[in-house]
Amino acid sequence: MDNEVSPRVTASIVLYRHSVREVRPLFEALAHDRALAAWTVVNNGGADHACALASSLGGRCLHPRRNLGYGAAHNLAWQELSAADEPFHVILNPDISLRNGTLSELARIMAHLPRAGLLMPRIVYPDGSEQRLCKLLPTPFDLFLRRFLGKFGSAFFRNRFEQYELRSLDMSIPREVPCLSGCFMFLRATVLREVGLFDERYFMYMEDVDLCRRIGSRYKTVFYPHISIVHGYARGSYVNLRLMGYHVHSAMKYFAKWSWFRDDEREALNRRLSPLPEIQ
Repeated sequence: MDNEVSPRVTASIVLYRHSVREVRPLFEALAHDRALAAWTVVNNGGADHACALASSLGGRCLHPRRNLGYGAAHNLAWQELSAADEPFHVILNPDISLRNGTLSELARIMAHLPRAGLLMPRIVYPDGSEQRLCKLLPTPFDLFLRRFLGKFGSAFFRNRFEQYELRSLDMSIPREVPCLSGCFMFLRATVLREVGLFDERYFMYMEDVDLCRRIGSRYKTVFYPHISIVHGYARGSYVNLRLMGYHVHSAMKYFAKWSWFRDDEREALNRRLSPLPEIQ
């Protein structure tokens, strides 16, 4: 790779009551990444000091008058950043940690995969253990089991859980995966202009599943394990009743949109698990 890296990527981050301490590692990494052309932070509330840090490091801060929700806030940032006309856009959670050069390397991989609309690298906890974020597109039963039956459901319906979380597949190689996490989504800008970013009917949760499905119906959605990032991963809806309410409400909207029962497109997309060529 050339020593000089041309900016090729834009980035958006949504904040809600985040402190400077929480966001400093990510913001400083973005400020020093030469592949990043522009980055925008949206303050959905209570993160004025964190936004001030972003501004001081070269990011732009947007302050909507109310909490827009996760998807709508990213859409607001994308409306501004798309004018930069860079080929790639990345959506990041504030608790992501990046090493220098990660965005440039992901852009190189995507350039070798012209039919890929979305790519997610390997995601690990701060202790280095794997986060199981590659999944099938869910049925209502899958989400009910995971959310309400917990460990009992995991034991009683073990085969179902393992199938949903793709545990029988070799995830040490690049492959198509129908459903990838919204904590880190590396996206092709032309695809976003074609299919749109997030559906704003979801205030919080399920917007990433919906986007994966819309992209996957036309392009490849790719898991690439040879590049890794660190994610804190709070799983707030499992410990906060208000967030659980958002999750349930969004799931109801998702299945009302895509079907509660028979869903032939979901079944077809869930069969697309093919390995991809290794990229040197």
